[in-house]
Amino acid sequence: MVHLSQGLPRPQFQENIYIPLNNTGIDLRGGITTMAKAKRPGVRFPSILDRAYSEYKRHRKVSDIMTTGVVVTTPGRSMADAARIMGERHIGSLMVVKYGCPIGIVTERDFISRVLAKGLDPGNTAVEQVMSFPLIRICPDLEIREAARTMIKRKGRLAVFSCGRLEGIVTASDLIRDMPDAPETSLSVDEYMTRNLVCAEGDTPLSEVVDTIGRKRIGSVIISREGKPHAIFTERDLLSSLLAKGSGMDIEVGEISSSPLITAPSGISIHEAAQMMASKHIRRLPIVRKNDLAGIITARDLVEAYAQ
Repeated sequence: MVHLSQGLPRPQFQENIYIPLNNTGIDLRGGITTMAKAKRPGVRFPSILDRAYSEYKRHRKVSDIMTTGVVVTTPGRSMADAARIMGERHIGSLMVVKYGCPIGIVTERDFISRVLAKGLDPGNTAVEQVMSFPLIRICPDLEIREAARTMIKRKGRLAVFSCGRLEGIVTASDLIRDMPDAPETSLSVDEYMTRNLVCAEGDTPLSEVVDTIGRKRIGSVIISREGKPHAIFTERDLLSSLLAKGSGMDIEVGEISSSPLITAPSGISIHEAAQMMASKHIRRLPIVRKNDLAGIITARDLVEAYAQ
């Protein structure tokens, strides 16, 4: 059964706490490389090089972070084929091209909310019935913070065009991967996380969880085992673990959920959360306060915080 939760019983799992780089050192004694806590006799002030690099990152361009080699599909192709391609390639969207011209985009969210949740047959539903258009276009020389603002305002992935030619795509994951350590990213994730978590037991039928994700237009559900948080089920899990392998929907959601559950402590900064999500290759990060799940922060939440 899927349910909303303001917080779950105290789970007995270890938190994945992000440690800033300047709090660690490398110990090479005995020929063994280990990470050891660095001694901090006093406050370390950033060097001129540190400040210059930080300023450079703050003014990076879209061309520095965009994903090139965009994977495409055609309007007449079935959503079953589109979902399989996304699942096999572990990507969240396909550019829709007609006569060599990009005209729209179809995403994993579209597949779940506009096809599965409505009871449509993916094999008999064409991409053009589901895709979003027109494309949200930006230039490659746009600064990444302006790109973030465009993404939040227009609510979608960004197609990068130069002289009428598609050069790449920018997603929330692209933006957080190199998010600068700046005043706007030093705020706590607690201010931006979603507190009302949607949860389900691991033995809940997959079809029920997918229906919930589609109706609520959410990207994930926390999966519990005996009342304790154990895993997370995401849109990507559905495409990568299920549809790409040709399995059916008549299984328990716990069978294809991602575990163990990666979490972070309440109070970490936007920048720290972005670094952790980028290093773990995840887009959703549950936040823990005093051993209770307090909320969840997503890549798009981080982009919104950065854009303000």
